[in-house]
Amino acid sequence: QKREISNFDYLMYLNTLAGRSYNDYMQYPVFPWVLADYHSETLNLTNPHTFRDLSKPMGAQTVERKHKFIQRFNEVEKTEGDLSAQCHYCTHYSSAIIVASYLVRMEPFSQTFCSLQGGSFDVADRMFHSVKSTWESASRDNMSDVRELIPEFFYLPEFLTNANHFELGCMQDGTVLGDVQLPPWADGDPHKFILLHRQALESDYVSAHLHRWIDLIFGHKQHGSAAVEAVNTYHPYFYGDKMDLNNIKDPLIKSTILGFISNFGQIPKQV
Repeated sequence: QKREISNFDYLMYLNTLAGRSYNDYMQYPVFPWVLADYHSETLNLTNPHTFRDLSKPMGAQTVERKHKFIQRFNEVEKTEGDLSAQCHYCTHYSSAIIVASYLVRMEPFSQTFCSLQGGSFDVADRMFHSVKSTWESASRDNMSDVRELIPEFFYLPEFLTNANHFELGCMQDGTVLGDVQLPPWADGDPHKFILLHRQALESDYVSAHLHRWIDLIFGHKQHGSAAVEAVNTYHPYFYGDKMDLNNIKDPLIKSTILGFISNFGQIPKQV
C-alpha cells in the first residue's frame, strides 16, 4: 500500500514464510497467472479485461469450468484418506513436473524433467511450447490442468529460449519445438515478454486485487468451508501439514501418500 515493496518481492516473501523454496521442486515458489490477454498486438494494462480474475482459482476462471468442478465435488461422498476423497481438484497448481516442464530448456531442469519422465522428454504436444496455449489449457480447456506460474516468468528471459538446442520433438501439426511461442505483444522477444509481464505484475490492477489470490493460495480460503465456497479444495493428500503420517501404520498406504505428494505437489503452509 505504501509502495515500499514490489508485488514480486512481497510474493517471494510470502512463499518463503509458507515453506516454499528454490531448493525443493516439490515446494517451489508459486506465482499467479496475472494476464488473460495472450492474443493482442499490444498489451493494455489499464483495461481490467487484460487481466486474469485473481479472486478465483485457475479451475474457476470460466463459468462452465467452475460448474464442472463443483459438480465433481458434489458427486463424491466424503471419504477421508481415500483416493476418491471429496474435492474440486485431484491435480495441483504447483508440482515438480510443472516446475521442470516450464524450465525444461535450461539445465539442470532438463535432466530433472527427463528423470521425472522416465529418461526422456515428454510427447511434444504435451511439452511447454506456448504461453498462450498453456494459459488456455490451465484456465479453460484441460480439466486436469490448474497450474499457476513460477517466479522465473517475471525475471528470466533465458528459460523461454532453446539455447542448448535440445531436440524436443515435433508436434502432430508438424511444428518443431524450439523456443517458447510468445504472445503477439512480445514481438517474439523474450526480454520484452519478461519486461511487460513484470509490468503487469506491478500494475495498479494487480496491486489492487493480488490479496484475493493470496487468500486462495496462502490464506483463509486455502481449506475449510471458505475453500469450498471459493471452489478451491484439493485432494486431502495435498495438505501435507494436515496429514499425520506418524499415525498411519500401513506401510503401503504411507508410501502411497508420500508418492502422491511428491508427484502431484503440496499446498503451502497457511500464513
